[in-house]
Amino acid sequence: MTADAQTNSDNTANSNNPYAERISKLHGTFPTMPDVPQDRPWRATYEQYGLSPTIDMPNDDTSLLDVFERNFARYGNKDAYICMNTSITYKELDNYSRQIAAYLQSLGLKKGDKVAAMMPNVLQYPIVALGVIRAGMILVNVNPLYTSRELEHQLHDSGAKAIFIIENFAKTLQDVEDKGHIKHTIVLSMGDMMGMFKGFMVNTVVRHVKKMVPSYSLPGSVGFKQALNAVSASQYQRPELDLSNVALLQYTGGTTGVAKGAMLTHGSLVANMLQIKVLISAAFEDNPQNNDVMLVALPLYHVFSFMVCGMYSMYEGFAGLLIPNPRDLDDLVKQIGKYKPAFIPSVNTLFNGLVHHPEFASLDFSRLKASIGGGMSVLPSVAKAWHEATGLPIVEGYGLSETSPVVTFNPMTISEFTGKIGLPAPNKDVILIDDDGNFMPIVERGDIFVKGPQVMVGYQNRPKETQDTFTEDGYFKTGDVGIMDEKGFVKIVDRKKDMILVSGFNVYPNEIEEAMTEHPNVLECAAIGVPSEERGEEPKIYVVKKGEVTEQELLDFGKKQLTGYKRPRQVKFVDELPKSNVGKILRKEVRKMEGLE
Repeated sequence: MTADAQTNSDNTANSNNPYAERISKLHGTFPTMPDVPQDRPWRATYEQYGLSPTIDMPNDDTSLLDVFERNFARYGNKDAYICMNTSITYKELDNYSRQIAAYLQSLGLKKGDKVAAMMPNVLQYPIVALGVIRAGMILVNVNPLYTSRELEHQLHDSGAKAIFIIENFAKTLQDVEDKGHIKHTIVLSMGDMMGMFKGFMVNTVVRHVKKMVPSYSLPGSVGFKQALNAVSASQYQRPELDLSNVALLQYTGGTTGVAKGAMLTHGSLVANMLQIKVLISAAFEDNPQNNDVMLVALPLYHVFSFMVCGMYSMYEGFAGLLIPNPRDLDDLVKQIGKYKPAFIPSVNTLFNGLVHHPEFASLDFSRLKASIGGGMSVLPSVAKAWHEATGLPIVEGYGLSETSPVVTFNPMTISEFTGKIGLPAPNKDVILIDDDGNFMPIVERGDIFVKGPQVMVGYQNRPKETQDTFTEDGYFKTGDVGIMDEKGFVKIVDRKKDMILVSGFNVYPNEIEEAMTEHPNVLECAAIGVPSEERGEEPKIYVVKKGEVTEQELLDFGKKQLTGYKRPRQVKFVDELPKSNVGKILRKEVRKMEGLE
């Protein structure tokens, strides 16, 4: 079924629903699509795999609101999300998110205001995320494992005026000395959406048995259930939005420096959702209104999970199986065994953990349609073990926060793991450029530049860095180096950036070095990434001491300064660090000292 035919079918099937009048807007032509040259090698490969080279973007006056309303109208009583054996339907998600949107509007917040969400994968996340966007506001995803130092930076940079935070991490917010523009704090509990009895039991265990909620004080804060029930959904005022409005601030380091907010518009997110649909739906003939389950073990505050497990999953009417703590592999394996997900998006670290779990190989994978790898490179040994256990290969893709995120994707029908990041997504141009700006031929390495409707409009508050990361003709400079074969498949071969990639998360050496040099006995340090079978890479610091300090003392200090994946895992003491003639520490030379160059 074509995109237009699908949409027309939706209109007919839902002629009596409250959103039918708006669903008709969900097709049209988006005028800013790049003109992808006909000679690009992946065009012929698209035909081979039955992929469409283009997407049918909505009209300009459409927004994510129209997409959400389409989902609610079409999927009604189907489960939208499941968490800890409690579920909410699309109809309930519609009502709850409108209640949150109405509540935010009742606070006096306006269209375009920023609202932060700091929580793991719990039922409140999709309610809040959709509620913020439906209110015409901009969602600011925040890693709940941030330290107060990291959180303070993001609150200031984003200008968020409200924050939804789970109580497990409320102490972190309490410890932020300057909370910026935050005027409204809404505190969530794990059991808020699980009913009175079960919710009480869950909260009791979390607070008093597992002791996962440190004591905190946030004067003036309100509880999530109080906020949810404060204003009727009927009071919600639907804002006027279009594809150009920013919907999401997704924080990333880009190529250098501290975390920056990539501004992703309604158009960026809709485009990437439709690009993913082309790549996935071409492989499956099933009606998208089936009962497929999408495993949501990756945190929804991460852009890969936000798009694939959030936006795209809802677009197709899947039930998202939310996993609050994927590190609990025993529980994760039980959840996979019970719900038998059709789609498992993951990263190398989690794939590896699962295949080495003693009970994983005995699970029933008869409903599994695709295992999708992203966020970091999947190791061939892990891919092989996964294929042997599940009977299906891992299908790898590549993306960045700045591209909403998917740039390339392998076809779903590949029979073996390729070790490549795939073909450019529809309506996307990918070129490889050398240091002199020359277009690189097939199988020659070059910097990966990307142009497409899903690319960000820029970095929040950073016009100079925005300008520097785009070419004059609109290509985004990814900072990665790759090669493209004669069929258009891309392989990452190197990174220009000093960024360290830990379990799919960007870690920035500057941030580690700044934090660790706050120790009174550290004179200088340089942070690099070293290979890790478990995480892909892990941070290691080279340290010049100015007093007595041990490796363990620095590792413990790092735990107080930085969230888990950022903190150093190894320390090496040296007498001096290699520097340029102007005193800049040369990380490349440090990597040589480590034997990595």
